[in-house]
Amino acid sequence: MRRALLGGLLCLLPLLTWAGEAPLRLAWPHGAGYELVQFSETQAVGRTPLPADLTTPLGSLWKLFVYAWLVDTDQHEPAYDCQGQDRDEVYCCTPGGTIARDAALVHSCGLYFDPRRLQIDVQQWHDFWHARQAPAWLADLGQLQPGTRVPVAQLLDSLRTLPAQEQARQLLLDVVLDAADGQAAGSLGGRLRVKTWSWLADSDPKGRQGGFAGWLSDGTPIWVGGRGTSQMVLRHYADVLGAFLPAPWPRDTGRCVEVDLFARYPLKSVLTPSGTPAPPGMLQGRYRAVFANGNDLDIDSSGDLYLQQGPRLIARLDREEYVARVLQREATSQPAEAAKALAVAIRTYLLQNAGRNGDCLSIDDSSSRQRVAPRAATVDTRRIVAWTSDLVLAGSPVTYHSDTPGPDKLSWAQAVQQARDGLRYDVILQRAYPRASLSRWDNPVASCEALPAAQEWLQSQKRQWRPALDNEVGYNELNTFAVCRLAYGRPYVDRERQRIYVRGVLTLQDRLDLTHEYLHLAFEAHPNGQDETYIEGLARHLLLD
Repeated sequence: MRRALLGGLLCLLPLLTWAGEAPLRLAWPHGAGYELVQFSETQAVGRTPLPADLTTPLGSLWKLFVYAWLVDTDQHEPAYDCQGQDRDEVYCCTPGGTIARDAALVHSCGLYFDPRRLQIDVQQWHDFWHARQAPAWLADLGQLQPGTRVPVAQLLDSLRTLPAQEQARQLLLDVVLDAADGQAAGSLGGRLRVKTWSWLADSDPKGRQGGFAGWLSDGTPIWVGGRGTSQMVLRHYADVLGAFLPAPWPRDTGRCVEVDLFARYPLKSVLTPSGTPAPPGMLQGRYRAVFANGNDLDIDSSGDLYLQQGPRLIARLDREEYVARVLQREATSQPAEAAKALAVAIRTYLLQNAGRNGDCLSIDDSSSRQRVAPRAATVDTRRIVAWTSDLVLAGSPVTYHSDTPGPDKLSWAQAVQQARDGLRYDVILQRAYPRASLSRWDNPVASCEALPAAQEWLQSQKRQWRPALDNEVGYNELNTFAVCRLAYGRPYVDRERQRIYVRGVLTLQDRLDLTHEYLHLAFEAHPNGQDETYIEGLARHLLLD
């Protein structure tokens, strides 16, 4: 009895320890119900059935339900105009600017979704949600407040059946892309589509609690809550959540991609397993493609290959399946971080170079475009693509090669070595495309507005400075970096992405700022890089002496 009791107490110790430290909590479906998973900053420390009495403040989640109502009832409400008279406009736009519905949800602009501004009828709201068997708190417009506490299980039920879920899932990827100064996406990829929430802490009126709720890319509902604001949660727990969460195949895999297979290698015939010519039309099963040059190749079709007169083979694939087949043909699924980087590059290349054929994207299968496997992608390859679903690069053209790097060109061989050296996929991409930013397929927006004149000036000056700088201890000349327009504030460097943010290069002060920030990057690995007096003195010496 004593041994059994001791064993039970030992099993409880991790939960008791972390319960006192308010670990991060995650709730999501498990079996026929929901489970609650608790985390430290490094690992999951407990898994139990979700308690029926566990509640959460709505925080900003109320905006997600108003968004769903607006979309599903086909409202045409006006944009919100920022007049500079409400301090909450900081979440919306600058004075004189406006914000529309999608951006308002991503940036959590409560003024936009205010039911009074939208003139939402209380009874119509009730009838809409009551018809969908929503819980009482959701059907009562008066309870749609940040401080309203709701059962987490009911919240997950509501997310599972939320109207306009597809639209919300697509645009809420931007929340992850913007979180933690853009670093959260390095751990989470394209798997999470969530709205953040924050509210007052339960036991400390001066403290905060927060997290997020929404879906995985396949529509699995999820809720996360912990100590601190939502941004603090994403910053501190992105790594452990990234290691824990699965990479399900996304429910919405994009418009179709029509591929002209073997575009540069004329076909002679397509044969069935018995050796007879395959009839034109949709193909099902295994076939052999025979080329005019005498070569042949086994192909497989699950209704996604079509034989046309000529003969000509056309593949019609979902976008993410297309990305997976290119990754399978061009490279491998390991090492994983290199494969993730290449998957993003492949998807971006498609976005930048595909034509249109009706509702489908259209692209050739060739070495001058992208080579496409004539069979379904493997499980491992699909897992890599699902991990990065919907992620593209914005801000520069994107190309790649098996072993030759270049400007705005990813080398697969180099990416493999970088992954083996411990670099994450987002850093590998940044090294190959320094002017580009991770973004969303439906809204590719760069966070770096390039300043080509400033970049060219700095590249030219570096050559003149080389004799002087080579004598400075700790100097490491940089060949890959980007110069970006500074929107406001003081010039600075983003060391992680190797970017310099300045106003321009027109004035002497502009050039001093640019030189100063470049030197911060070039001396990053040496204490001199943190010495403002040294850096400023060296910048003035290079420019003025």
